[in-house]
Amino acid sequence: MPRTLGRSQRESLRERRERRALIDDPDVVLNAAARFLEIRSRSVAEVRRHLTQAGYRADLVDAAVARLTDLGMLDDATFARMWVESRDRARPRSEAALRRELNLKGIDRELAAEVLDARRGGGPGPGGGGDAGEAGDGPDMLAAERLLRKRGGALARIADPRARRQRAYALLARNGFDPEVCREATRRLFAAAQEAATDPAAPDD
Repeated sequence: MPRTLGRSQRESLRERRERRALIDDPDVVLNAAARFLEIRSRSVAEVRRHLTQAGYRADLVDAAVARLTDLGMLDDATFARMWVESRDRARPRSEAALRRELNLKGIDRELAAEVLDARRGGGPGPGGGGDAGEAGDGPDMLAAERLLRKRGGALARIADPRARRQRAYALLARNGFDPEVCREATRRLFAAAQEAATDPAAPDD
């Protein structure tokens, strides 16, 4: 029974693609692209891939992308900056991981390098000079420390210090940080925790 259902679904998808291939109204494709952008911002490559896989004609896909670009709804430079800023705020990653993600989104290598160079030069805020960290720390160290702070509660629940340290290191490694950053950020986390634990509370007056 499940196998028959799967076949039916595939046939339905094929039928929809064939129907869309017959569409010659540019507005239909433009509206489909606009709906796709309602969920979140996208790169040009993502929109083009979505419309192409949906079955729309290549010339109408090109026209929709061009129109959305003219309207300012599609802008790879803005998308790439927003993607990196969002990651730095919510899900800190290493520069290498961010580069891979931008590449998967279809962002040109030169543009990705430009955006990440700007992040490296950073100002105040996520990834920039105004974040926590020691003087001279780069964006990867700041992002690594931010990620450990975000997961601090879960890490604190691990009773064994060695296991907690290993978990912190593995968390950073999974998010693309190089071994040196993983070691140093983990060392700082545990040094800060130890200092907080041994620092006596100020006596009451």
